[in-house]
Amino acid sequence: MGHLHGDASRRGSRIIGQDTAIVLLNGQGNGIGPGHVGGRIAATGSCKHGQNEGCPAHDKLPSLPSIFRVALGGKSRASISPSGKLDCGWSANSAGPTRVKLALIYPPACDPTAPYPAIPALAGFLRPQGIEVLPIDANLDGFLALLRREPLTRLAGHVERRIASLRRRRALDHQTQLELLALLRVRDDARAVPGAISVALGILRTGERFYDPGLYADAVATVSAALRVVAAAHTPLQLDFTAYRTPFALTTPDEIARDSDPARNPFDDYLTHDLIPRLRQARPDCIGLSVCFPGQLVPAYSFARKLRAAFPEAHLVAGGPAITQVLLRLQGLALAQALGPFDSAVVFEGEHTLLALCRALSEKPSRALDRIPNLVLRDPGLGARYLPGPPAVDLRTLPAPDFDGLPLDRYLSPHLLLPYDPTRGCYWGRCAFCHYGLAATGAARYRERAMDTVVEHLAALSARHGTRFFYLSQDSVAPATLCRLADALAKAGLDLRWGTDLRPEPFLTVERCQGLRRGGAVACSLGIESASPRVLRLIDKGITPTRAAAAVRNLARAGIAPEVMCFTDFPTETFAEAMMTLGFVEQHTPHIAAFIVGQFELTRGSRVARDPTHFGLREIWTVQGDELGTALFFAERKTSKRGRERVQLEKALDRLASGWLLRSYPWAGSLSTAHTIFYYDHFGPGVFKELAGQARGRMLGPLPPARAFDLRKLARAEQHEAEIWHELTHVRRQVSRQAYDELAARLPALKR
Repeated sequence: MGHLHGDASRRGSRIIGQDTAIVLLNGQGNGIGPGHVGGRIAATGSCKHGQNEGCPAHDKLPSLPSIFRVALGGKSRASISPSGKLDCGWSANSAGPTRVKLALIYPPACDPTAPYPAIPALAGFLRPQGIEVLPIDANLDGFLALLRREPLTRLAGHVERRIASLRRRRALDHQTQLELLALLRVRDDARAVPGAISVALGILRTGERFYDPGLYADAVATVSAALRVVAAAHTPLQLDFTAYRTPFALTTPDEIARDSDPARNPFDDYLTHDLIPRLRQARPDCIGLSVCFPGQLVPAYSFARKLRAAFPEAHLVAGGPAITQVLLRLQGLALAQALGPFDSAVVFEGEHTLLALCRALSEKPSRALDRIPNLVLRDPGLGARYLPGPPAVDLRTLPAPDFDGLPLDRYLSPHLLLPYDPTRGCYWGRCAFCHYGLAATGAARYRERAMDTVVEHLAALSARHGTRFFYLSQDSVAPATLCRLADALAKAGLDLRWGTDLRPEPFLTVERCQGLRRGGAVACSLGIESASPRVLRLIDKGITPTRAAAAVRNLARAGIAPEVMCFTDFPTETFAEAMMTLGFVEQHTPHIAAFIVGQFELTRGSRVARDPTHFGLREIWTVQGDELGTALFFAERKTSKRGRERVQLEKALDRLASGWLLRSYPWAGSLSTAHTIFYYDHFGPGVFKELAGQARGRMLGPLPPARAFDLRKLARAEQHEAEIWHELTHVRRQVSRQAYDELAARLPALKR
């Protein structure tokens, strides 16, 4: 299925996590057409993130894999004084109660195995200021509402009825060929998953069965099949725990409205029968949607449209890395259009901006909102605008995240893993590919919490919630800081288990890695990016393959699982240089616990996008009709790889990946995820190499008799779809439903 937006697929070594940054298209054809069918994920690097799919690179790649990142956010040209006063005159810490009820909603589609830090970070800051916060993980709740026998049975019936209807037609046009192909591919799954889904979810939540690799594989296969059924029943939707996209998603207000239609939105029943009644009972004054990853953008707009109709008096605000990157590209009328159903939006880190908004709304009549920094508002004369506000929040002044009110016992895991941010931003901040979330360009400024505070927070969270599992979720923590933290945790006698993301620095000696292990380190994801010295210099990564290899070895020798994050296709990278990266992974297989190799994707705020000629690019372009500007394309001055070389590279990567049991995010065998951390802790760092070659799992419960269909003729429609999108994005450089329909109408119908 062709799409304007990034690749939804994850195969073997291309596994990555959620992105913190919005993923844009590249000009190589990876982001649309065939790239959506079994292709690698696009990368922008590994500074991480979250959601990333790492700085963007990290989807990791477009922001690395981790599962975490703070949302509704802040950075600007003003400043915050030590007293907490904003230089615009607003007081972030003024005394007195604030009688405002704020509902904070985390929408689909993201990882349902652990909570994400955005809403807990905001709740931890706002509650002591007198704001009544209702946290709602609509991602978890929405998926759990779908992954039940009753809704899956209804969808199975829809699949059967629609197949029967299409097969009665004498001829199928291009779009109905794609629909029938999607439905036939899930027909057997649709008949099996309703009776198996509760067993699968039970396995994921029960320790003994979770750690049975065969049962776990079957549970993953069943849940994945259920998601395919949901997507096919709402075709042309692509849906999983990292992606939610339709071909024209977010291009125009009309397309946003189209995707919000109840018949096209699989979460509409949850909205109507669960979320809206819950909010009616709570009666919030303000409803915020925290939009951290690209996969949340379409659902966020769909949720907002329905919430706007249900609660016309409530103030509806959006925030988070993904929405920040959309809005920062726009001005005036285009910015107003992007607000859509929202009254306002927070850009950058959001603690102080959201507090100022709540304080203003608490006054009767409400104070003017246009003096609040980093708050996007409609303007009668300009369309929309925002007052540039303070830079990134002083992390030393922030309390611990507050997870109270979240359904911590309902996540799809046998143990609770909590995210925590000892630092924010990236201390290196120079990688040319990097632009993610809460910065206008590049990476956010690096900040650290006081070490005593970090230890105190982790001890309190562990005791309050009865868990020893954490993910230290930041963009990239300084290795020296991490070593000090590990020493402090060990001295405090805290028996914690944690993972995090690191640069492979020379600082990571064997002795220091052993200190990390004593302090509870289970896994560290290393942003290596490339094993070509020339490409690393061009990226300005500040490492060499030799130093990266030493960090991998030293972590492994200390009993910590080193996860390696790489990508290919940085501008001007040759086939030989890409093979160097695969060779690095192969050479150090004995020490590497898991790895990803993504593909470069260009993001607007990166140094590559700001100085394309320096990096060998001939041009960068957007397409007419993409009114929110979510797609970015590029072309190299000189093609760096021939077609057959790309095929060779993919085959070599598949062979390499066969040495591990690698899975798509967020399952055990992907990077920086809760389930992977649990498997390392239970089985040891080598678990995914030991399980290499294991069966990928089968549907739980009795399987219906298979129905054989010759799908070869229908499958040609996918190639036609890729050709249509190439024509629209690379030749015409204009997208619209009308243009798409005209090209589709020229294709031959499939006759009975």
